Parts: sequence; structure tokens; C-alpha cells
Amino acid sequence: MTLIQYIIVRKDLMKALKWNIGAVITQCCHAVAAINEMTRDNDELTKQYLSTENIDKMHKCVLGIENQEKLEELHKKLNDNGVISKLWIEQPENIPTCIALKPYEKESVQEYFKDLKLMR
Repeated sequence: MTLIQYIIVRKDLMKALKWNIGAVITQCCHAVAAINEMTRDNDELTKQYLSTENIDKMHKCVLGIENQEKLEELHKKLNDNGVISKLWIEQPENIPTCIALKPYEKESVQEYFKDLKLMR
């Protein structure tokens, strides 16, 4: 069983909003830290993913999504289907930037991302 953690980030942050790559990466880090903290005590897959024996075997996939509207639509779809995730909203600007899922078996969630490509 391969566990993976998906991160979906807005592509327009760097293009339209002129954020630098470091700022965008920071948003992803915030979202991952938040969802892992939210689920580490009560989710077996998160416990396994973060365990000492797996710490050097983590798999993550960072995908790009067009804009805030598409990001929020995806977040709603994930929530509606019981997929546990964190929509990171940068403060104090109140800008939704990315979504991080808790660790999942790849096959159980990859269908939600079939139209997305790796973030570049």
C-alpha cells in the first residue's frame, strides 16, 4: 500500500498575483503542517505516514489548479465526498492558496485530480 499526500496549489499566485516561488512553497508547507496536525492523533493512515519507520519514505504530489474559484470548487467536492483536507487561507490577506489532503492510499483519491497536472 502506497500512501500519498496530495497538495493542490493555485497556479495564478505566481502569474497574476506575482508571488515568488518561495511564498507559494510556504503556503503548501503551512497546509501540510496543518492537516497533519489536525489528523495525526485520530487517523491511522496519518499515524502510519508520519511514523519513524516511514519518515524517509513519504510520497507527496503537488498539483496546480487554475485559480481561487477552481480551488474552492475542488475543496467543496472533496468535503462533499468525505475526503479530509485543509484549505489554507493566507492571513491577514484572507487569500485561499492551496489544499492539502491528509495521507491517503493513492487509489482512493486520485480520481479527484485526474484533470490536474503537476505544478510547474
